[in-house]
Amino acid sequence: MDRISPSGPVVRPTYGAGPANREPANLGDILERVLDRGVVIAGDIRVNLLDIELLTIKLRLLIASVETARELGIDWWEHDPYLSGRDRELVAENRRLRRRLSALEGREEADA
Repeated sequence: MDRISPSGPVVRPTYGAGPANREPANLGDILERVLDRGVVIAGDIRVNLLDIELLTIKLRLLIASVETARELGIDWWEHDPYLSGRDRELVAENRRLRRRLSALEGREEADA
């Protein structure tokens, strides 16, 4: 409810923890706070037909800075071969192993 101050202008009550004369945060400040502390968004989507579960999708999203993620023990991007450039090595190793397996299977068939 608005109150009239003795000097005349309307004084509106403020809600929340911050002081009333605080400047609004800009997008950069908000993004910095979110990345510093992190935000977790979680949700599940389920599709049922006649009480039979057809599909379940579990969504888990963490938005944080690299430093905050490392503090939480999350560093999968450093070990993921497709993100670290090691995917070419894995493709070459896979080809070598397939050739070797084919050769071994060929010997086994010849011995039989």
